[in-house]
Amino acid sequence: MEKILSVEDLHISFDTTDGEVKAVRGVSFDLYKGETLAVVGESGSGKSVMCKSIMGLIPKPAGKVVSGSIWYEQRDIANYSNKEFMDIRGSGISVIFQDPMTSLNPTMTVGKQIREGILAHQQLSKREANERTVELLDLVGINHPEERLKQYPHQLSGGMQQRVVIAMALSSNPEIIIADEPTTALDVTVQAQVLDLLKEIQRKKKTSIIFITHDLGVVANVADRVAVMYAGKIVEVGKTNEVFYNPQHPYTTGLLAAMPDLHTDQEELEAIPGAPPNLLHPPKGDAFALRNPLALKIDFLYEPPMFQVSETHFAATWLLHKKAAGKKKGKQAGQKLMLNEKQSPSKTVGKEKLLEVNGLALHFKSGKNNILKAVDGITFHIFKGETFGLVGESGCGKSTTGRTLTRLYEPTAGEILFKGTNMHGRHRMNLHKDIQMIFQDPYSSLDPRWTVGDIISEGMDIYQLYTSGQERTDKVYELLETVGLRKEHANRYPHEFSGGQRQRIGIARALAVDPEFIIADEPISALDVSIQAQIINLMKRLQRENGLTYLFIAHDLSMVKYISDRIGVMYQGKLVEVAESDTLYQNPLHPYTKTLLSAIPVPDPKMEKKRIRLPKQDWTVASADCLLREVTKDHWVLCNEEEYERLTKETCSHFI
Repeated sequence: MEKILSVEDLHISFDTTDGEVKAVRGVSFDLYKGETLAVVGESGSGKSVMCKSIMGLIPKPAGKVVSGSIWYEQRDIANYSNKEFMDIRGSGISVIFQDPMTSLNPTMTVGKQIREGILAHQQLSKREANERTVELLDLVGINHPEERLKQYPHQLSGGMQQRVVIAMALSSNPEIIIADEPTTALDVTVQAQVLDLLKEIQRKKKTSIIFITHDLGVVANVADRVAVMYAGKIVEVGKTNEVFYNPQHPYTTGLLAAMPDLHTDQEELEAIPGAPPNLLHPPKGDAFALRNPLALKIDFLYEPPMFQVSETHFAATWLLHKKAAGKKKGKQAGQKLMLNEKQSPSKTVGKEKLLEVNGLALHFKSGKNNILKAVDGITFHIFKGETFGLVGESGCGKSTTGRTLTRLYEPTAGEILFKGTNMHGRHRMNLHKDIQMIFQDPYSSLDPRWTVGDIISEGMDIYQLYTSGQERTDKVYELLETVGLRKEHANRYPHEFSGGQRQRIGIARALAVDPEFIIADEPISALDVSIQAQIINLMKRLQRENGLTYLFIAHDLSMVKYISDRIGVMYQGKLVEVAESDTLYQNPLHPYTKTLLSAIPVPDPKMEKKRIRLPKQDWTVASADCLLREVTKDHWVLCNEEEYERLTKETCSHFI
């Protein structure tokens, strides 16, 4: 294969007020023409910094390439000036950023932003550039491209915005595309479309792609080879099948084990303990040693070299040394890469209805005569002690439902009963004590000017739960320890914590007033897969110990299946299917549910290659005859009378 890019012993540092952060420490890899190389690892592992250096996007003077080479077109571009990089960006190497809303200019039309790159790198007239723009929008699957040219980014959905970003990246026919978490913020159905689009473009144009992600299901779908990064270094690299089916580095094994398995009932997710090291002071020896229960004495003394597993598979772990033969197998027999959680009693779900929602609707005015039916007459209930999962695409109304239940929004119609009492008549203060919320973004949901202790104790102060300052302080310390933090963290500020730690602080804040019901709105979507497992294990333990009831809102369907007892599927403001977790995944009945489940990326390359995804369609759910009907016991589907009779017959024959 033709080598198109080569990175050799690359070191990148950032000068900060605290000292030099060694973000990338001796990275080497090759990229071949027409291949997709996936780069995976936790936040802070250096994967984005490494890839930004290839395009000269490291902020200077704080950031700098200390040493090493980046070879492209027989030139070392590692220390190119910004002016020199102008000839490479776009035409040679292009980038797709994670968040389309921050990478698109809100004051410019979509057409103008794409044309800008075309005119900068190609000798075309404005008319020709305009025609090329229409072709690109059509190529990335945007309908009516001529009309979209004059629209602004805010007039497009998240999936369409990401398609525009891809069109911009393709505008100058680059040889290499760096895709930096391009599907993280997207729903599974839109994500599947974007991944298929990238693969189709690669097939047609022989483009090479560096795909940065922490979603191993996506890696299994798109990658030819995988490079696993940890603490600024590549610790394992190989073909996708080699890394997934024969992982050699304990960190790779831990990442794969942290993913929930749709086909088995796991009591607890396997989570990697601890957190990545601070690269202000990189640890001696193997940076993963402190988190690795398989660590050898030499791991704390010397950094391991890259050991060759096969012609294409390499891993940097002392466990591959000939003198360590048998130690890996022996230690693994009774030891798991798992967060040490306290043993707690088994979870119990009763038949007492804690929350009942009847005909709930929330409408927003959109313009003079338009009404947006964000939530359109939904009915469901949640039993005391259970986790009710709520899934669906962005804009389906699931988060709006959660916010309405806490009366952050006042409903347009319907009733909400909490322990048999209508919440509309309840005093808001008492309501918020019984019902708490964990928000999606752990960065923006904590006040940056308050200490962690003040954030957690705010609810205690409002409800005057403790008579003395010492009791209040003791409770804060207890809550911090409950969520896996230390009492000395109470005097720190949110910016001093990682994303996973901030989400733990958000959970402690929710627990501070002893609620009975917690609404978790996308609580893990911004976290790495290993941190997700820690948070989910923590939430399940707290539920068992405290008898909590959860409404778990998410678009990660595999994680929802793992944590939920029952699941409701929302589409266009309506509940289209409600069933027990296993039943829904094994026998989905509504076509929308089937489409959602078919789009879940699975961390198994062989399954990803043979799996058939159902095409996304628009289903009419506004028919007066369409009601949520019980097709089988506890399995409800939105359907009309004719569909109900057909589903009943099909379901009966399914069990015969």
